[in-house]
Amino acid sequence: MAYFDAASAAPLHPVARQALQASLDEGWADPARLYKEGRRARLLLDAAREAAAEAVGCRPDELSFTSSGTRAVHTGVAGALAGRRRAGRHLIVAAVEHSSVLHSAEAHEAEGGTVTQVPVDRGGRVTVASYAEALRPDTALACLQSANHEVSTEQPVAEVAEVCRAAGVPLLVDAAQSLGWGAVDGDWSLLAASAHKWGGPSGVGLLAVRKGVRFSVRGPVDERESGRAAGFENIPAIVAAAASLRAVRAEAAAEAVRLRELTERIRARVPRLVPDVEVVGDPVHRLPGIVTFSCLYVDGEALLHELDREGFSVSSGSSCTSSTLTPSHVLKAMGVLSEGNVRVSLPPGTPEEDVERFLEVLPGAVAGVREKLGAPAPAAQVCQEELVVDSLGKRCPIPVIELAKVFGDVPVGGTVRVLSDDEAARLDIPAWCEMRGQEYVGEEPADRGTAYLIRRVS
Repeated sequence: MAYFDAASAAPLHPVARQALQASLDEGWADPARLYKEGRRARLLLDAAREAAAEAVGCRPDELSFTSSGTRAVHTGVAGALAGRRRAGRHLIVAAVEHSSVLHSAEAHEAEGGTVTQVPVDRGGRVTVASYAEALRPDTALACLQSANHEVSTEQPVAEVAEVCRAAGVPLLVDAAQSLGWGAVDGDWSLLAASAHKWGGPSGVGLLAVRKGVRFSVRGPVDERESGRAAGFENIPAIVAAAASLRAVRAEAAAEAVRLRELTERIRARVPRLVPDVEVVGDPVHRLPGIVTFSCLYVDGEALLHELDREGFSVSSGSSCTSSTLTPSHVLKAMGVLSEGNVRVSLPPGTPEEDVERFLEVLPGAVAGVREKLGAPAPAAQVCQEELVVDSLGKRCPIPVIELAKVFGDVPVGGTVRVLSDDEAARLDIPAWCEMRGQEYVGEEPADRGTAYLIRRVS
């Protein structure tokens, strides 16, 4: 079985396993106690904090260990907003942030704060100018991920941090996906990360708050971890997380070159092997090891099952997966195709032959799913000036499949009106037009759902 979902959780690094097992015998005591066992546990915790802080690029006393990366984000956002409440209650986030950031933004709005979502281009990247425009006199905090978890696009963190610093606004960086590859550049103020993304154990997060940043812990305050993470520290897991971070950083330069070559191979060959595919994400500013593409006329859940049967574990941001009935907010913000979405994220050490076998299996898996769904054959005769496709009550990709089946039946200049009540159609039909070079005229209310109008231009 080839595990290609390292962006969700990387396999436990051998160094993490060794450190975890070794520290189970030494790090069980309360590090706040002064007796021998407590001092030994404190030494392990302090050494782990120093190692992690060195990798992050901050002082050890600026770094706290939390119970997860999500908890680090929630604590960081809430604490920074509370600390700067007198400055204002305006929060800035990118539209493609991890759900932990967006959920924090929703909670802030529910408490009376205001939020600006900065848009991204079709590659999933923000512009520095868009962050500069979003800054206001009452802005308390800005957030920007270092790299996207779904499409791998890297963000201009250093430049945005400079703009925020000039305005006196702290910047929180979600570095979960990138920290294993290197420190985050720029004069950021807060940083959050998660150990299971770089091969550490799950249940360990990092929160760095640089000196001088106004920060007020929300909720009951604990004496541990600078008051930012209540409860007894899981010292064996923390030691393993820090040890694995140091280990993957030592291997990062060489492994990045190798994984970039493998993912570029996938990016280049998938569109040649499989028709009607859109490779998404910025082609230049991207992490090693992650490549994402979307397939027209394909149900995402069905495709993932087909690939699983062939021995490949991949993930999806598609609207057609069992975990969600709405399109991925990342793909939606980018304005790209969401149906049949596949994210391949290669863990360090992935053999080249596994990637080659994936490229051999993928065309047949896609073709099989399309056949089951009745995807269109590339032939049609021109006849009617306008057609109406009634796809009410049908989930994507069916509305797009039915559109494609009849599109050739209208002449150049003719239109097709697609009726659909599936939210994903609002993203996938314009994306189909973009891929096919046809004109998406727009949408209008229908008796049920929405009518999407497409004009044939070629």
